[in-house]
Amino acid sequence: MENNETVAAPVHMPRIGEAAPAFKAVTTQGEINFPGDYKGSWVILFSHPADFTPVCTSEFMTFATREKDFNELNCKLVGLSVDGLYSHIAWLRTIKDKIDYKGMKNVEVTFPLIEDITMNVAKLYGMIQPGESNTKAVRAVFVIDPKGVIRTIIYYPLSMGRNFDELIRVVQALKAADEFGIATPADWRPGDDVIVPTAGSCGVAKERMEGKEAGVTCHDWFFCTKKIPKEEVLKAVTKK
Repeated sequence: MENNETVAAPVHMPRIGEAAPAFKAVTTQGEINFPGDYKGSWVILFSHPADFTPVCTSEFMTFATREKDFNELNCKLVGLSVDGLYSHIAWLRTIKDKIDYKGMKNVEVTFPLIEDITMNVAKLYGMIQPGESNTKAVRAVFVIDPKGVIRTIIYYPLSMGRNFDELIRVVQALKAADEFGIATPADWRPGDDVIVPTAGSCGVAKERMEGKEAGVTCHDWFFCTKKIPKEEVLKAVTKK
């Protein structure tokens, strides 16, 4: 390397378990102070590459149509792209007035969409991925809890639309883990068996393996499950 060459400082990427980086921004619903304005609620902060693009349009229509499902989980939605406010407003008006897709029409987006022409917020959250694009945010999803802590991060490439059943499942699983002190296995849905913590003593482990702990099934000493009824799970994760 020549002496006059400089190396860009690495950008810190937000990580699970860290406080969500704070920022103020102008949105289609007015100015927000994030995540402070959302204290006490779960929130999904998500980015899309650009207004007036087809994949993003399908996603925003779906987010808006299913917003009530997220709200039932006490989860708010906040969108972002590196377009300007007037572009956002024009695009959302076009969605409402002109787009009829998969039975969704006259769809009005009422959650805030952040203006981020400077890319400051996108860079703060690692939404600009140079391998995909230097000028567009990838489809990032940050699930943030009521204390402002990042609990889940998901990145999608520009070409792939998100799975909304999975996003709802993520919030349900996080809330169930907090509420019941359990973990959720692969493909878990409310009502499926959950994973109980590893036994804290040899005696408890022995009782579990011998089937003496009520409601607990052990597949081996390190892998035990129990049933929590679907109704109990849904009651616990709704509006909290």
